[in-house]
Amino acid sequence: MRYKLEYVPALLLVRLIGALPRPLARGVGFLIGGLVYHLHPENFEAAEKRGKGVLFLTGHFGGWEIGSFFHSLMGHPMQIVVRPLDNPYVDALVARYRGLHGNTMIGKQEFARGLIAAMRDNATVGILMDTNMTPPQGVFVDFFGIPACTASGLARVALHTGAAVVPAFTIWDPVLRKYRVEFDRAVELVRTGDNEADTVANTALFTKVIEEYVRRYPDQWLWVHRRWKTRPAGQRPLY
Repeated sequence: MRYKLEYVPALLLVRLIGALPRPLARGVGFLIGGLVYHLHPENFEAAEKRGKGVLFLTGHFGGWEIGSFFHSLMGHPMQIVVRPLDNPYVDALVARYRGLHGNTMIGKQEFARGLIAAMRDNATVGILMDTNMTPPQGVFVDFFGIPACTASGLARVALHTGAAVVPAFTIWDPVLRKYRVEFDRAVELVRTGDNEADTVANTALFTKVIEEYVRRYPDQWLWVHRRWKTRPAGQRPLY
């Protein structure tokens, strides 16, 4: 697909900018508006002003790695929840590029503790929520009408800390021929006082946001993972 080819110059820019000192790199970052731009940054700014941390709800869309890198170049370094890659050499290389200008990683094994600490510091953390999970870390919510075991940690942390959950996606715009880092308004959380029910309800809300983006940009959802692999008890495997 054509937009995938456009990802190549973006990666080359990451390599080039990554070799520069941070002040110079930030200046260069402002010049790459011809390739990447923010849409509705006021939604992120309003969430950050709440002072309780920001959780970026996102998935494997378009140029998601470019989006987090661009965000740091614009003066907003963030933390990213990651699973270490199986190949340690590739993992070290990817981690180096991700963190060239202030972004830091939170390993999945440190998920809850790392997120709560980040929210106390009013930091921003990006979470890719379109992966298959297993109980008890995951709960079943509908995704395209089929129950999908989905990470519940984002909902639990948001409910516990009061952090703002902001949908953030890096989408290729074929008309402007640029990547668009798009921020939606913070999701209004369900709060009934029943923590477990609220966790499931909010996880369903977050999953619905991702589903809506997949429906709008199906060619840009890059995840080939078996999203519905884990099944509710008693159900037959789908794969």
